[in-house]
Amino acid sequence: MADRDTRKTQPTDGDVAAYLAAVEHPRRREDALAALALMREVSGVEPRMWGASMVGFGRQDYTTADGRQHQWFAIGLAPRKAALTLYGLTYYDSNRDLLDRLGPHTTGKGCLYVKRLEELDQDVLRELVERSWQANHTG
Repeated sequence: MADRDTRKTQPTDGDVAAYLAAVEHPRRREDALAALALMREVSGVEPRMWGASMVGFGRQDYTTADGRQHQWFAIGLAPRKAALTLYGLTYYDSNRDLLDRLGPHTTGKGCLYVKRLEELDQDVLRELVERSWQANHTG
């Protein structure tokens, strides 16, 4: 039997609304609230805090190469100082066709970094979130 998840970042009972209301930078706060609304609408589920600084929707199960089982949120966000980080949208270089049409962003492993949400093609962003939710959500 594989070991269960021992990650530090786990779902908490933190208050998502209070966390986002406390984001200091006004544009980052507005962008986070807009992304939250989009992800809530697409997923149909309520967000949860994961750790102290990430907001996640749903869950996905996965097993790493060492056989350990993990749970993570299917899609999520974090309003960081440098950019709004959107999670679960770019796993394994997925969704390249949409990312090419999205607008100004950078990517990391599973993350999309956005300086200004308003500069993105909103229809493409919605399709990206919808596609990622369908691909990632396991329960």
